[in-house]
This record gives sequence, structure tokens and C-alpha cells, in this order.
Amino acid sequence: MVAIHQTRFAANGLEFILGEGRFIAPMTIEVWLAEGGTRRLEAERVFLDVGTHATVPDIPGLAAAAPLTHVEALELDRLPAHLVVLGGGYVGLEMAQAFRRFGSEVTVVERGPQLAAREDPDVAAAIRTIFLEDGIELALDTEPVGVEGSSGEKVRLRVATNDGERVIEGSDLLVAAGRTPNTDGIGLDVAGVELDPRGYVKVDERLETTAPGVWAMGECAGSPQFTHAAVDDFRVVRDNLAGQDRTTRDRLIPYCVFIDPELARVGLSEREAERRGIKAQVARLPMNAVLRARTIGETRGFMKALIDPHSEDILGFAMLGAEAGEVVAVVQTAMLAELRYTGLRDAILTHPTMAEGLNELFASVSDQEKR
Repeated sequence: MVAIHQTRFAANGLEFILGEGRFIAPMTIEVWLAEGGTRRLEAERVFLDVGTHATVPDIPGLAAAAPLTHVEALELDRLPAHLVVLGGGYVGLEMAQAFRRFGSEVTVVERGPQLAAREDPDVAAAIRTIFLEDGIELALDTEPVGVEGSSGEKVRLRVATNDGERVIEGSDLLVAAGRTPNTDGIGLDVAGVELDPRGYVKVDERLETTAPGVWAMGECAGSPQFTHAAVDDFRVVRDNLAGQDRTTRDRLIPYCVFIDPELARVGLSEREAERRGIKAQVARLPMNAVLRARTIGETRGFMKALIDPHSEDILGFAMLGAEAGEVVAVVQTAMLAELRYTGLRDAILTHPTMAEGLNELFASVSDQEKR
């Protein structure tokens, strides 16, 4: 991918400079070049796309243990004997299951009461069952209090639980405890670019910062932390520069967690609907009711949809099952087209496919399931 982008830069007459930059004045950036020396750049427009990095929590001994993040984990040329994963979010779940499938012993340590804290409890419970079936040890409601040793050799993680303190030992420690924006130390204050209390760049719905002529996009602008969201940020900025009126307001952004089977979601969850006081009907369908799931021998998980009982619009969809990342696009397209749920209920979908399960899912909508 890096080579592809570099080729495109050259083909389009763009200059690519590798180095570390910071503002030294408004619209003026000084770059410490990777090959040595510095270079000063001035421009009429500046676009910030500096991203985020893995957060290493302030836990005694953690930084000194040189833990892995997702970056180092993907570069390993060896198999950890016992990988301890600090964090039960999306990155932690993907890494934990992958290394377990490779053959490592794996323990996931999560501060909260469930895995995938942003998901509905029924989704989290199903993921928990799958992980336990895979032989992954789960330590929920567990607060890390100290780390001893060195990742790659031997680590001892002291944790506080409801039953008292315990020690989790492993050969390697992977930190997957959130993201920190790469906005510190690059002179944004000098440029007049303000940050929010979490350190993300303040932007409006057109991704303009508080400094004239400066835009921010991607994770550093507080956008959802997905590549496809960052790509759309680019389109918002590009189209506005071309005179169109495009914003980030009310975007329908799907996502997929690449565990096995996959978890995909778009729109509202049950928890979000309840928090916002939105009435919804809930339709559920176990994956073992989908014939395609039976033919491939992967019947774990379920589909779930939220329906507006008055307009019959689809408010949200979640699927834990094989090919969920593909099926969610079907529902997202229907939502973007403002198609009522009956459109998917009555659609003639190819047999046997995973998407065919949408017929049965939306046929199960009933007044008894209002929330």
C-alpha cells in the first residue's frame, strides 16, 4: 500500500516529504527531514491528517515493560507463548482471537463488565461465548494496578478484581486500551488551531479548524476511527473546496470488527435508542436459521434490527456472523435510500446467501417487541 501511494504521488506530480513537522508560525511548517537537515514550508492551505497512536495507560511498570501495541504485534516474527491483552475493545478482540488461532495462550483483561463496551449486552455476551469456546481466558471487571517484567520475556500483571487482587502471568503484553491523537508538540497553538479537552482538533461540520485556511480530517479531528470514515472526511473537504455544500452531519457510518465470526453494525443500537428515548421495535434472528450459515458450518451469532414502529424505517442493524461485513452494506444501502423494512422483508434475495437471512429477520418484526 505504501508503494502504491508513493507511485501515485509521483504520477500526479505531488511531492512527498518524509520527516517530522511542526508549525513555527501560522501557515508555516518546519520539517526535520528523515535523511537529515530541515526544510521550511509555507502555504495558503494546510490539511492536518496526523492520526492517533495507541494509548499506554499510566499504570505503574507498564511503560517500562515495553508492551506491544497493534503495530509491534503485526511485526512479530515469533509466536508468543502466552499473550496478555490489556483491553477488550475492537482492537484487543481482533488481536486476541488471531493469536489464539495461531496457537498462543491468550488472556484478555477488561476493566468493564463486558467485552466490546460500546455494544449491546446481548452482542457482548455472544462474543464472550465465542471467545471462551476458542479457549481464550477472560478477566472482566478487572482493574490493572501494576506490571512487572518485560514483554517478550516474562510479565506479571497485578489486577484488582471483585474477589481481591490476583496476578496474571504471560510471556508478552499487548496494550489495546484506546487511542491518543497525535496533536501534542506540533505547534498547533502557534498556528491558532484549537484542541478539545481530549486533545483532538476542534472542527466544524465542514472539518474547518479555528485557524483560517487549515482543515483537519481523520482520527485527529475526532472522526470515527475507521479508514472509511477518514476517506469520507477527505471527500467532505474536497467537495467543499470545489464549491459544493457537504458536511459530516448525520453521516451513516458502518463498521466491522474482524473477529471470527465478524461483528458488523450500522445505525442505532438498542442501548443508544433507549438512551435517546427513541421507540423502536426489535427483530432478531439466530444465524442457525440462515440456510447459508448451515451450509458453511458457521451458525454462531445472530442478526438484529431496530425498526421505527410508525414510519417503518430501519433505525439500526447489527450482525454477529459469517460475512457480516458484507451483509451490513445491504442494510446500510436500504437505510440511505430511506427504504422501509418491508422492502428488505419482501425482496427476492439470492439463495443460498447470508443476505437471504434479511428476509426472515424483517419478517419477524412484531408489535410485542416494542422498546
